[in-house]
Amino acid sequence: MLTALMVVTAVALVLVAFWPRRGVVARWRAGRRFAIRVQIEDALKQIHKCEVNGQVPTLDGVAGALRVSTDKAAQRLAEMEERGLVSHDRGHLRLRQRGRDLALHLIRAHRLWESYLAEQTGVAEAEWHPRADRQEHLLSPQQTEALSARLGHPARDPHGDAIPNARDDSIAEAGQPLTAVAVNAPVLITHIEDEPGTIYAQLVAQGLRVGMKACVLEKTPHRIRLWAEGEEHVLAPILANNISVAPLPELQAADLFEEQFLSSLKPGERARVLELSPACRGAERRRLLDLGLVAGTTVAAEMVSPGGDPTAYRVRGALIALRREQANLVRITKAAEIEAVAA
Repeated sequence: MLTALMVVTAVALVLVAFWPRRGVVARWRAGRRFAIRVQIEDALKQIHKCEVNGQVPTLDGVAGALRVSTDKAAQRLAEMEERGLVSHDRGHLRLRQRGRDLALHLIRAHRLWESYLAEQTGVAEAEWHPRADRQEHLLSPQQTEALSARLGHPARDPHGDAIPNARDDSIAEAGQPLTAVAVNAPVLITHIEDEPGTIYAQLVAQGLRVGMKACVLEKTPHRIRLWAEGEEHVLAPILANNISVAPLPELQAADLFEEQFLSSLKPGERARVLELSPACRGAERRRLLDLGLVAGTTVAAEMVSPGGDPTAYRVRGALIALRREQANLVRITKAAEIEAVAA
């Protein structure tokens, strides 16, 4: 009896371990194959990034991107060469057409998924990049095209990166770094680099977003003081270097300082909504619009919480509460200026 039970148990264990496609060993092998595929695809993206930005891809660079040893990176590159994805031309690592096409698909899938998270979900901004990093390896070209159509074929992702189409390789980073901008020169934030994640998280915490108008107030070797849509920010140069901007020659610095936002409204003051900042997007934009914060609406500040944030505003007879960072996305004209124009 005991022997029979032991035999049945042993057979069951063997089946659990070696059952085709569903057994432990089969799943382990599938997981290992997927992990290798992810490393190869990440290596393709790293090489492509170097190529489009005029840099020379290196073994050390690939190893760093994959977070593996140079020996492991060399092994992956050898596999990629065997598969016709890369070549060594006169000692230089280059993508072959098949590798370039796959890299473009991954970049396209990643940036479209970030756009989906930003526009159609309530996922926190700091989560967009890591989630897209995983999803890019799971989307087929057909699924990626369907996602693009669902989003209205966006040209750029929420960080300002160009979204390539299936045949477009022109996705080099545009703009100049914030560190190169002259003091008091109005600029538009066009791109915020989302890697490394620690630096990106600090920029998110500062409330800086693509689409904001800004100007540098002060530059020193140790810090940059930045004015962006009603708020002053102090950035270390390493942070500022991850922000790309484009000039706004039609504006003066004084124009930016004179802009008013709902966050500046004090209890008892009224204002008229001019627009929502272009930096306000997705679920957050829809919520503010649903609350009645549309162009032309009159808003009155009613009270401030004991801690100073949030503030309660009267909008079309309803009382709503907004945090300062939310209210700072609403451009306004204060009531005194409304009355002066009317007079």
